[in-house]
Amino acid sequence: MVLFENSIIKLVYEPATDVLEVTYPDLHDYLLPEIKHSISILADHVKSFDVKRLLLDSSRTSVSVGEEESKAISTFLAAELMKTRLQKLARLQSASPAIESSAEKNITHIKQAGMLPFQLQNFESKPEALKWLISNI
Repeated sequence: MVLFENSIIKLVYEPATDVLEVTYPDLHDYLLPEIKHSISILADHVKSFDVKRLLLDSSRTSVSVGEEESKAISTFLAAELMKTRLQKLARLQSASPAIESSAEKNITHIKQAGMLPFQLQNFESKPEALKWLISNI
């Protein structure tokens, strides 16, 4: 069921598996304030529905911001999700090596900052990600 949708994100929740799916937004300078607001909405829905499993689809994300802006958005996302009871986050990787390189740097930064109280794994396919998310239910 669709919990929320705007021009930035769409939240699709599957109650039977407790998986919330969201497409990671395109990162453009002019969208950053709206992206932060949408991330807050995402975190509010994770809290409200007590979601334990999140599928973050970055497979089609485009990025036109610098590394600092990208890191700031990733850090903000992690900080918002820390306020929830999320247990697992599966991230679908981008086909772009440049985007993946930036994402890996951001994930390393977030881990070093101690902002990952939940499990995080990257996947190349959605079925693989979903299998991991719903394992050990």
